[in-house]
Amino acid sequence: MKILKERIMKDGFIIGTKVLKVDSFLNHQIDVELFNEIGKEFKRRFSDDEVTKILTVEASGIGIACIAAQYFKVPVVFAKKHEATNLDSEVFESEVYSFTKNKNYKIRVSKQFLKKEDKVLIIDDFLANGNAAKGLISIVKQAGAEPTGVGIVIEKAFQDGRSKVEETGVRVESLAIVESMCEGNIVFK
Repeated sequence: MKILKERIMKDGFIIGTKVLKVDSFLNHQIDVELFNEIGKEFKRRFSDDEVTKILTVEASGIGIACIAAQYFKVPVVFAKKHEATNLDSEVFESEVYSFTKNKNYKIRVSKQFLKKEDKVLIIDDFLANGNAAKGLISIVKQAGAEPTGVGIVIEKAFQDGRSKVEETGVRVESLAIVESMCEGNIVFK
């Protein structure tokens, strides 16, 4: 997706060799016009798939998923990372390791929001090691629903997330694939 790659080159900031900061437009401050184009592109890439729900994990995936959902005309469900008094006691749960936080989280989705008849598109901002995507796929399968695909805004191809997700049998579509990051240079696949 050319507009996304151009924005990453313009406003992305590399820390070390594995962290790409895009918080000025993707996951802290949000460029709604860019998100709109991202939503259209996810709809185009998954147009042949039946989708009844979009699933993401809080917090960075929510905005992207909501914008995309308007093109699919389906609701968004997001997995919560923290226990809350207002979360149902009947939940699907998975443990995921967060690359950016360097810790494990339990993610949870109320059983009332995922049903066995659902066809679920998973959307997230980054694919690095595949832990969040695999955790969300696990939740979808716990519900007896079908994961129709995983839509990723930015994939770091130099990490093994894609292969881990594809091992589950679920198709991955990434809008920008970063092959390498070194000394301020970003190389796209």
